[in-house]
Amino acid sequence: MRIVSWNVNGIRAALKKGFLDWLYDFDADIICLQEVRATPDQVEFEPQGYRVHWNSAQKKGYSGTAILSKVEFKSVVRGMGKKQHDTEGRLITAELEDYYLVTVYTPNSQRGLARLEYRTTKWDVDFRKHLQTLEKKKPVVFCGDLNVAHEEIDLANPGANRKNAGFTDEERATFDKLQKSGFIDTFRHLCKEGGHYTWWSNFANSRERNVGWRIDYFCISEVLEPRLRVSEIHPDVMGSDHCPISMTID
Repeated sequence: MRIVSWNVNGIRAALKKGFLDWLYDFDADIICLQEVRATPDQVEFEPQGYRVHWNSAQKKGYSGTAILSKVEFKSVVRGMGKKQHDTEGRLITAELEDYYLVTVYTPNSQRGLARLEYRTTKWDVDFRKHLQTLEKKKPVVFCGDLNVAHEEIDLANPGANRKNAGFTDEERATFDKLQKSGFIDTFRHLCKEGGHYTWWSNFANSRERNVGWRIDYFCISEVLEPRLRVSEIHPDVMGSDHCPISMTID
């Protein structure tokens, strides 16, 4: 099973930049998208061979997630069942035969850390509880833009970004708690080297210079570790300020 996660920074923009060509060439079984920034009626998007499951934000042109799948899911649930979180379309939970797949677009703490408290004391806490509830039934794979670089190795300039959104002590601490609750960061599990990033600023040729952040993840329940085969970052794929990541699991 080959699964992809990609923050496309607007599906309508991505389609104009060759998204469908990439989609058919990559030929993944499941593709999880974040920041689609559209509703199904706003875009003609029915890729051949895939069923599309949407969770759009109530606010037009904002946030939103989607899952494209060649396989049939046993169930699909949008959101966490909590009104304070579910208007922004940030979460989809799909049930497969022997595990759950969750795609998530974690709220950004924003400039000036205006949303840091909400993100770390409410969203992150409830998201972790959501995963733990699922795990009581079967193992979990979750992926998406988590809007945090966990360790210094996960961004090019850790010193200069210590108190910036995405690298605050509070955000990193909630990721610690997530891992300690029984989840493996698959890329870091397989690759201990730095210099691998999934997002680059649009300023100062950051992508060309590889001055980036690793804020997109595939994480799995510890019990699934023997089935993990590959976890990769694909920085050469353009079309967004993020690049796709992928995981192969037996």
